Amino acid sequence: MRSHYCGEINESLIDQEVTVCGWVHRRRDHGGVIFIDLRDRSGLVQVVYDPDAEEVFARAERVRNEFVLRCRGRVRHRPAGTENEHMPTGQVEILGLDLEVLNRADTPPFMLDDDTVSEEHRLRFRYVDLRRPEMLQRLQLRSQITREFRSFLDEHGFLDIETPMLTRATPEGARDYLVPSRTHEGAFFALPQSPQLFKQLLMMSGMDRYYQIVRCFRDEDLRADRQPEFTQLDIETSFMDEEAIMGLMEDMLRRVFAHVLEVPLPEPFPRMSYAEAMLRFGSDKPDLRIPLELVDVGDLMAEVEFKVFSAPANDPKGRVAALRLPKGGELTRKEIDDYTKFVGIYGARGLAYIKVNDIEAGRDGLQSPILKFLPDEAVSGILERTGAQSGDLVFFGADKARVVNESLGALREKLGHDRGLLERGWKPLWVVDFPMFEWDEDSERWTALHHPFTAPREDHLERLHSDPGNCLSRAYDMVLNGSEIGGGSMRIFRKEVQQEVFHNLGISDEEARDKFGFLLDALKYGCPPHGGIAFGLDRLVMLMAGAPSIRDVMAFPKTQTAACLLTEAPSVVTEAQLRELHIRLRPKK
Repeated sequence: MRSHYCGEINESLIDQEVTVCGWVHRRRDHGGVIFIDLRDRSGLVQVVYDPDAEEVFARAERVRNEFVLRCRGRVRHRPAGTENEHMPTGQVEILGLDLEVLNRADTPPFMLDDDTVSEEHRLRFRYVDLRRPEMLQRLQLRSQITREFRSFLDEHGFLDIETPMLTRATPEGARDYLVPSRTHEGAFFALPQSPQLFKQLLMMSGMDRYYQIVRCFRDEDLRADRQPEFTQLDIETSFMDEEAIMGLMEDMLRRVFAHVLEVPLPEPFPRMSYAEAMLRFGSDKPDLRIPLELVDVGDLMAEVEFKVFSAPANDPKGRVAALRLPKGGELTRKEIDDYTKFVGIYGARGLAYIKVNDIEAGRDGLQSPILKFLPDEAVSGILERTGAQSGDLVFFGADKARVVNESLGALREKLGHDRGLLERGWKPLWVVDFPMFEWDEDSERWTALHHPFTAPREDHLERLHSDPGNCLSRAYDMVLNGSEIGGGSMRIFRKEVQQEVFHNLGISDEEARDKFGFLLDALKYGCPPHGGIAFGLDRLVMLMAGAPSIRDVMAFPKTQTAACLLTEAPSVVTEAQLRELHIRLRPKK
């Protein structure tokens, strides 16, 4: 139906006859001459109709925004002074010789260049929203990124293998989406949160190198970078250790950024232990663009009479940390109060601070409601350790280590954004040496920090039984500009080690046999050493596109209540369908 895409029309086609198809982006009538900006996924081109061809001109007069047209015409230079430097096709136009209205359109629910449209309205009419050049460019970028991933992995001997969408529910991790079985009364499938066990089984099958761009599902509370269904680049490989896997993944990310964004990433990526990341940044996914760090001052507060500081300083599970904000003395009391409310979200009961008005004046140059509780030695130690200068402000967190890390870690990022401290560019980071387990206060048991199939470090194997809280794993996360974009590990490939991990997690032999019997059996029949990683594709595309939410890089996302406004899903089903599935809904009171 067409000879060219709209965005392909350029000076090389001068005096040639072309046919283009697309949507009317804008129609203008200037002194008897009609200009139509025709749009398709490649861009815009201007088509001009003059009244000499009366029948065609009459059809052009009747078109409106978002009509679907086929236009035939001759390419010519735009008249001098009317060129548009902001358009790839801005040096030329098409003199319209014919026009066919392929379909009419009602007035669209919003104009494509209206930036004030609510997200809810955009999602309800997503097929119109996706016509916006910004959305189109993001989906094209996503396609480029996945193409580069596939190309790299294909070149390195990885096999693209699909794994099941209907599997069994898992006792660990997020809540499953359940699918009732019609043929097995009372039984349910689960949609996969990850292809984790299947890709490990593929390694036991000798596939050696596997990858899949796969849809995953988690029934969890949503945020800007979370969706109930999301896409992973899933990778697994045999006979490679973590050093080899991490090196290969770095090469892959460097290639994607070089080919798609034409941006170089560092070689090699920096690495940091989990313990160091928590100590310096209060987060296992620190944004290295922000030049602020947490500093431990617990030893300086251990002997002070002020229990708010001394109690956590003497608690093995407590922490007292300081965060210096350069030129933070400029903050008003209201701004400090707002930051105090902010850290309260993370459980902090307050936010102490010291304003450094004049570092040379000692205590007299400081301003703070907590100064009266601190001896001179503690004050001078804090100033020296944080490197405070005149005009700075030092915030403090004192509580359980988890509360201090979460609250000051979040405050660090917020201050970095609010105060314009972010450095330009991309800051990738590997975080390694994660603990195998973390203690859950509510259930009073150990839980897996990553997942139950992560291998412990070889030199920590004996700690699985004797000291699980200090057992480190062979896990590695890739962080980019403060977002975790990939998480991976070496996997357990010996049955007895997997059983020991299950025991530590409170999974009995009977439950392990019921839930993971197929895995335990497979481990008996020659399982190779293997490991892998999964990248959150939506989140990575969001970062590379500079979009505020992963919903803006997905074609048909859900809302924050896990609903599809376009199709009005989820929806009720008929009684007949429920009977087939052996389900009866409990009547509402």
